[in-house]
Amino acid sequence: MEAPGFWDDPDYSNRKMKELKNLKDIVEVCDSLSSQYEDIETLIEMGYEMEDPDIVSETRQELDDFISRFEEVRISTLLSGEYDKNNAILKLNAGAGGTESCDWAGMLYRMYTRWAEKKGYSVEVLDYLDGEEAGIKSVTFQVNGENAYGYLKSEKGVHRLVRISPFNAQGKRQTSFVSLDVMPDIEEDLDIEINEDELRIDTYRSSGAGGQHINKTSSAIRITHLPTGIVVQCQNERSQHMNKDKAMQMLKAKLYLLKQEENAQKLSGIRGEVKEIGWGNQIRSYVMQPYTMVKDHRTSAEVSNVDAVMDGALDPFINAYLKWINTDSASAEG
Repeated sequence: MEAPGFWDDPDYSNRKMKELKNLKDIVEVCDSLSSQYEDIETLIEMGYEMEDPDIVSETRQELDDFISRFEEVRISTLLSGEYDKNNAILKLNAGAGGTESCDWAGMLYRMYTRWAEKKGYSVEVLDYLDGEEAGIKSVTFQVNGENAYGYLKSEKGVHRLVRISPFNAQGKRQTSFVSLDVMPDIEEDLDIEINEDELRIDTYRSSGAGGQHINKTSSAIRITHLPTGIVVQCQNERSQHMNKDKAMQMLKAKLYLLKQEENAQKLSGIRGEVKEIGWGNQIRSYVMQPYTMVKDHRTSAEVSNVDAVMDGALDPFINAYLKWINTDSASAEG
């Protein structure tokens, strides 16, 4: 910070200050864990000496809290991807099931915003399209916070819901599907050449209940990259020009990640396969009737408390995924 010219480039200096703060936070957490560990050792010694049941109970609570905090730090060390530290951009699309799927998309949007709030992250809506009768047809939103993409990359794929339909008078069990695409918010200028002739750029007016989040003008932008079929949309910024810049930034990030996958000869990864939103392609199932269970089909992680998951308790699935991909990577290298 005291080096000559350090503050001349605001972007560079701000980035370095952010990195410094993150490192200080890590040191603070480690010091706190070390102190807590010593306190637990003291409590254990007191418990042996005094044979006091209350001390045993207090020690158990402290130890459970320590294990939980330590596991959180351990999981964060698995975030070593190139863009894991970045903000994340998520896009939910309702699939087969009409109104049911739109309602399901709305439920998932709430789940991710609740998870973000609990993490201390902020959420910014970039594009929003209401369902015809209920819920959300599609929504693109950005989750801002340290390691947001590293955690949320685990959520990319098709999410399946099984429940008794609230929209069916006969009370039949209904299956609904919603796809989620996740990409990092890459702010730096990527070395990706885009031919303007290969783009279709449409402007449109934002509409629907999403207007409470977004600017209702004709400045919304949709860009279609014709060779790949990738579509990006933005209607959150104050002007058409700003919306176009944000949409181009998203498109470059998607094309860059797609290029990375092709170089590594992968069909899945950061962007993943373009799959039909329907039966057989889901990464996770959420069953509300006749029993309650959320199960991840990649890691086999499962939780019976569906309400807690829908209220943002996603860490068991995110942590299991990070362990799974790191185990797979280690096995491949071996």
